[in-house]
Amino acid sequence: MPERMPSIDEAFAYCRKVATRHYENFPVASLLIPKRLRPHVCNIYAFARTADDFADEPRYEGQRLDCLRKWRAMLLQCAQGADISHPIFVALRETIREFALPVELLNDLIAAFAMDCEKRRYKNFAEVMHYCRHSANPIGRLVLHLFGYVNETWMTRSDHVCSALQLANFWQDVAIDLTKDRIYLPQDEMSAHGVTEAELMSHRLTDSLRRLMQFQVDRTRALFADGRALCDLVPHSRLRWELRCTWLGGSAILDKIAANGYDVFRRPTLKLWEWPLLVWRGVRWH
Repeated sequence: MPERMPSIDEAFAYCRKVATRHYENFPVASLLIPKRLRPHVCNIYAFARTADDFADEPRYEGQRLDCLRKWRAMLLQCAQGADISHPIFVALRETIREFALPVELLNDLIAAFAMDCEKRRYKNFAEVMHYCRHSANPIGRLVLHLFGYVNETWMTRSDHVCSALQLANFWQDVAIDLTKDRIYLPQDEMSAHGVTEAELMSHRLTDSLRRLMQFQVDRTRALFADGRALCDLVPHSRLRWELRCTWLGGSAILDKIAANGYDVFRRPTLKLWEWPLLVWRGVRWH
């Protein structure tokens, strides 16, 4: 916590710095987002990124949940209009106020990061989707709120896309998550396909694992399909392009997993040169 209250300009600059120094599969505050909204996207991202760091970064070992509890307390105080000297909350308070953001969506993100600290196995797909509801779906809903689209049908479509994006990230990062002793593949489905934890931990690519991953990829594609209509429904043209590019990016990850023969130990990524192609496909969407 800084010793003095930063100005709003300083707080927004801090959040922009947090947002731009992290590389993600899906660009933060891309050029397709209207200029007036990009700072607010950065404010939300900085809030979520910092909480995610509490859950994941080695330097917070032994104090993760305590940091998240304090982060939640500052969020609630911020939402009530209290002065908090942390630049993220100085900036976020302006975003919450200007766009009447539901604070429970931001609180859901903290709940997901707390799950990351406490839960490393998922019994079934319902548990995985419960995680997605907190970790991914709030982001889509927050973006729709920024654009003034408070339509429950659109929110539901957004949930489908965001959950699919989260699942695509899980299947992309199976090997990375194993190094953190996290497995997002549902245990009952692993068992049904004859896949054991020991095989995963030893990086053994078996036919059973290929079939399990094909099942996961196909189900994730169906979720993307359920949400696809949102990419045509929103009236703001630049948001439509942003949604289409995000949808295409997530689908491309699934395509790469399939092209790798569902080998989860060969992590697929979208190269920098592939993004212009995705943008072009977003413009040519049909």
